[in-house]
Amino acid sequence: MKKTLFALLALVGIMIFGSCSNTETYADKKKKERSAINQFIADSAVNVISEATFFAQDSTTNVSRNEYVLFNSSGVYMQIVRKGTGSRLKSGETSPVLMRFTEVNLMTDSVLLSNDVLKYSAIVDHLNVRDISGSFYGQFVSGESLFASYYSTTSVPAGLLVPFAYINLARYASAESDIAKVKLIVPSAKGTTIASSNVYPCLYELTLQKGR
Repeated sequence: MKKTLFALLALVGIMIFGSCSNTETYADKKKKERSAINQFIADSAVNVISEATFFAQDSTTNVSRNEYVLFNSSGVYMQIVRKGTGSRLKSGETSPVLMRFTEVNLMTDSVLLSNDVLKYSAIVDHLNVRDISGSFYGQFVSGESLFASYYSTTSVPAGLLVPFAYINLARYASAESDIAKVKLIVPSAKGTTIASSNVYPCLYELTLQKGR
């Protein structure tokens, strides 16, 4: 009887251990996220530059060399494809912004959402961005944003606000080359609430101009 009881307890212990060992921890998910980012950087031949180099280049990235600057405090990588015409937001200023975007999950290499495709070509996301002493805050305009409608929130993810410290916004663009354009690698912690809870990084391509 005792032998049978010990055998059952041992079996239960093995099952519990096996179950625990198969449970993916947050640390495991973060490692996979980091691996996905590194894989994209390697596969896309991204040339990562430091913030010091970025600022020494007048806050620009060399697109011909496929440069992305890494902001260590946020983990966001950014490539400025075009700075845009107009001017940067000033401290205390709030500006309406029009945004076209494509969002790609780097874990699955799949497009999650985009208003830069034929189906949503009539939709340009409207948001308001405010500069408070160099920190940027943004809200999508309810009913005028595919992003807000899809994610059921008007809050702009922190990672998508990074470019506003470095790009120029113009109310009117005379040609597409005048519109600011950036690419971002955004880790889950600075992305959408879904990305954060599921721990996956995203690649964003954004065009940004001043709205009315």
